[in-house]
This record gives sequence, C-alpha cells and structure tokens, in this order.
Amino acid sequence: MKIKKFTFNSFQENTYLIHSNKECMIIDPGCNSIEEENLIKTYIEENQLIPKELINTHCHLDHIFGNNFIANTYNLIPKMHEKDLPLLNKAVDIAKLYNVSLNPPPLNVKTICENDVISLGNTSWEVIFTPGHAPGHICLINHANKKIISGDVLFLMSIGRTDLPLCNHEDLMNSIKNKLFKLDDEIEVLCGHGENTSIGFEKQNNPFLKIN
Repeated sequence: MKIKKFTFNSFQENTYLIHSNKECMIIDPGCNSIEEENLIKTYIEENQLIPKELINTHCHLDHIFGNNFIANTYNLIPKMHEKDLPLLNKAVDIAKLYNVSLNPPPLNVKTICENDVISLGNTSWEVIFTPGHAPGHICLINHANKKIISGDVLFLMSIGRTDLPLCNHEDLMNSIKNKLFKLDDEIEVLCGHGENTSIGFEKQNNPFLKIN
C-alpha cells in the first residue's frame, strides 16, 4: 500500500490518494485548478492506477473542489455520510459567499456510515463516524497498517474548527475523546491540513485535548 498526499487550493487542504495492487481511491479531492487537476491525473497515469473510489470525509468546500473533476474523469460516484448532504447541496451557494470558483459537485452520491468497510486491493478501510467539525464527518482507518485519515477532526497540536454553520464543538470533542483517543497510540494520523501526527502524540501534547 502507498499513500500519496497532495496539498491543494488556497485553503492548503490535503488530498490523499491511496493505492494497492494498482487500485486507488481518492479521498477529499481538493484540486481547484487545471494545474492541480493535472498533478493528480499525471500521478495516476504514471503509476498505471485504476481509480475505484472517491470518498469525502466531509463536504466543506476545500474538500470537494475536485469532486466534479474526479467523478467525471474516472466515472466514480462520490461516497460520503448522509448527514453531510445538506453541505453538499448548498456548496455552490457557499462558494459564492467565499467568492471562490467551484465546479458544481455531483449530487448523485452513495452514502456510507459507521462500521462500513471499504476494500481496496489487499487493504481495507473502516468508516468511523466523527461528527463535530461537520455533521456527517467520517474518518477512515486501516487497522493493519495503523493509519487513519482524519479529515478535519484532529490535527497536529490542534482540532477542527467549530465556528462554521452546522458545526458542534461538543460533538467534536466527543468524537476525538470517545472514538479517536480509544485507538492505539501508535496509529498515524493523516490530517486534512498540515503535517501528520499520531494518536499517542496528540493525547500527550495537544493543548486542546491533553490527557494527564
């Protein structure tokens, strides 16, 4: 299994492309220009990958900028939690408020929920429902390789914002403390922004969450 991270758009969002046995899935495609689209397309072509899945941890703009491009280029139906559909449906209007360009994301989607397992090559990724930063936020964990795609729930020395519409701070804290912090300390956290971290490091050092 290989994980390629791209940092895209003006929000510096991390898009993850995971591949195993030539199958790949794209998580939170944030590509928002022809140049960024070409970066991910070239990587797929040079590695002779077959895109199988398009998954959104949540539907804030910076994580769905590339949904239109990826879905149409590779004939994929985006997958996300049903509680984030209101954000998806309002995405074009929200983009106007931020004065940013957005190719309208496909509204034909498939929903996924907690404990669903997504298979890719010889790997499997379990869905964890982690609301707070967004009502339908999910994380994806690979237990065998001890990696979790955390979206915007948990960051290196920080946590996701809860001052946006439909956010809930109490839900976010519960998601982190009662779900993510129940995981093994050595699990690597691949964040939606910034650098990677680990569950154990954040337990001991995150100023918002430090556990003594």
